[in-house]
Amino acid sequence: MPGIINRREFLHLSLTGTAFLGAGLVNISHKSPGTSVIDKVKLGKTGLIVPRIAMGTGTSGSRRESNQTRIGMQEFVKIARRACDRGVKFFDMADLYGSHTFVREALKEIPRDEVILLTKIWTRGSSWYDTEPVEKTLDRFRSETGSDYFDVVLLHCMMSGNWKEEMKTFTDSLAKKKQEGVVKAVGVSCHSIDALRLAADDPWVDVIMARINPFGTLMDGKPEDIMQILATARENGKGVIGMKIFGEGKNISDDERERSLRYAINSPDIHCMTLGLESVEELDDAVDLVTGSV
Repeated sequence: MPGIINRREFLHLSLTGTAFLGAGLVNISHKSPGTSVIDKVKLGKTGLIVPRIAMGTGTSGSRRESNQTRIGMQEFVKIARRACDRGVKFFDMADLYGSHTFVREALKEIPRDEVILLTKIWTRGSSWYDTEPVEKTLDRFRSETGSDYFDVVLLHCMMSGNWKEEMKTFTDSLAKKKQEGVVKAVGVSCHSIDALRLAADDPWVDVIMARINPFGTLMDGKPEDIMQILATARENGKGVIGMKIFGEGKNISDDERERSLRYAINSPDIHCMTLGLESVEELDDAVDLVTGSV
């Protein structure tokens, strides 16, 4: 399938150090454990080429903080630096996580044009969050990250099967920002099967972030049902990013982690995945597993 290969093929290519862009892969490098570099894939029809793994910054994220920000700036930058050394030059951020300024600090050491930046807009007001026009939100995001543009901007945590109509102000404004070049691709992160079904078919959506793992943990339906919807999304040219690969920390035994990564890698309908890693050791372990180093 375009943009993906199965694990056996992937391991073979990794071991031989070769790849071809026609399969959606570039720059595979397999060395000894701890030194291999993650491959890249085409993200649907967005025109973006992204690392197969994104560094998630939102584990237990809420009220503009997360496990990744709670470890402190110095440790975050240490992990980000190591991530980039391993080819994980892809940051999954969100306003909800409070991770923009942390990534900005990391980008002081990493050229912006070598990195994929994804962020998400929270759309629901609360006692701790005031919604604002998209233009103002993106200007704030640009200031917080130090980046003039974003590769992907998603509407965060869509749960309604009618989100497109309900979020028209947001979608229209993001479409305009896409035309202006402030955003390269737009889409949604989904937290219900109805929201996911709509996203899979809607022409406004370039990228979908979906919860997926072989155990059905914290997912929006049975894995086979979600995969069927994601197959439709892929056929419609959407870029698909898997999240909750380890069930938000509920499936973290050695066997479960390997099964989860294999499940995502082998799926023809998931282009890449975001992993909420909290240490250099967790990062190295994930990359080694994906590249077949261990």
